[in-house]
Amino acid sequence: MKTVFHVDMDAFFVSVEEQFNPELKGKPVVVGGRPDQRGVVSAASYAARKFGVHSAMPLRTAAKLCPEAIFVPGHPERYREYSGRVFEVLSRFSPLVEMASIDEAYMDMTGTRRLLGPPLAAARKLHDAVGEATGLNCSIGISATRLVAKVASDQAKPNGMLYVLPGLEAQFLAPLAIRRIPGIGKATEANLMNLGIRTAGDLARLDDAFLGQHFGQWGVILAAKARGQDAGGWYDEEIGADTGPKSISHEVTFSQDTADRALIESTLARLAEMVGRRLREHRLYTRTVQIKLRDNTFHTITRAVTLGRPTQLDIELIAESRRLFREHWPESRLTRLVGVQAGALTAGEGQLSLLEAPEERRWRTALGAVDRIRDRFGESSLKLAGGMRGTFEERVHENPAGLPGKKK
Repeated sequence: MKTVFHVDMDAFFVSVEEQFNPELKGKPVVVGGRPDQRGVVSAASYAARKFGVHSAMPLRTAAKLCPEAIFVPGHPERYREYSGRVFEVLSRFSPLVEMASIDEAYMDMTGTRRLLGPPLAAARKLHDAVGEATGLNCSIGISATRLVAKVASDQAKPNGMLYVLPGLEAQFLAPLAIRRIPGIGKATEANLMNLGIRTAGDLARLDDAFLGQHFGQWGVILAAKARGQDAGGWYDEEIGADTGPKSISHEVTFSQDTADRALIESTLARLAEMVGRRLREHRLYTRTVQIKLRDNTFHTITRAVTLGRPTQLDIELIAESRRLFREHWPESRLTRLVGVQAGALTAGEGQLSLLEAPEERRWRTALGAVDRIRDRFGESSLKLAGGMRGTFEERVHENPAGLPGKKK
């Protein structure tokens, strides 16, 4: 029987900010930007959550709900540093650690009983070690499955531990609202509620024929999750299996709508650099480049191109992003948001021609050096000339470049 830990840092971004400014402790704090800015909340302290503030909420809405809140722009470099400290601690307890995001991780603790004691005793040691290394609190869920461990850590918040004994997974989940099951969003929740399905137990009791009729194979997977099983897609993988992302993207909303095409192209260049950085981090190449454009009326388009061969070079991503923009976006249109995405990812680059190989090697060497400097001094420490005007605050990202534990 497996033993899985899900370690979730409590109010991670806010807690890191409190390490640098202890006066924030106990106060309603919102990380993500200024209250008058466009953009969304990246994190909220527990004091702010009491007012209804939550992540992904517009900053301006958060300011209306909690006028007393202290708004912090966010410091991605700090969060990466502390995430790295957490990963180092977790790696001392198990060789099988998977950072699911910058502030949460799964650990396969099977077979550690002789060294670390029973699950709750091991969790206590881990909890204390994380606190000593970072000054931060975490919550730990323990179960035989990843899914139940994740739900358990959420139920244990803040700063607690919860062990769901083997065989009691379905019983533990049964009284919980269906939204507590990972993978069930607002739309699926509404559809289930319309059928009278309100709790995980309601969902778990339904037969596969009924679920298949109303939701297809996805309904069968949801019912398996409600019974406490690791079912569907990502949960089928072993902890520590580095499957890599399906796509990589970055986008930014301008503080003011703009028709300045030089600024827009420079911003696209900066976003393409960020995408290229993460491609190299994952040792992946992209076959498609896609841009996303939104105007001041919220009309949004995406345009993509399939490349002749895969790439991970910033200069090629920039060139294709700009070309798509010039071909598909009218000059007079006010722009609110731009984004760049790499898709159709592959682990190989394909075959280079003899003429292209020397230039490719030069760019690869140069960008490798740039990546190492950014690892040490931060993402904004070096930029290509074409992206200099595209200066914006780096978005606080759950899966940023430099995520600890990624295979290099």
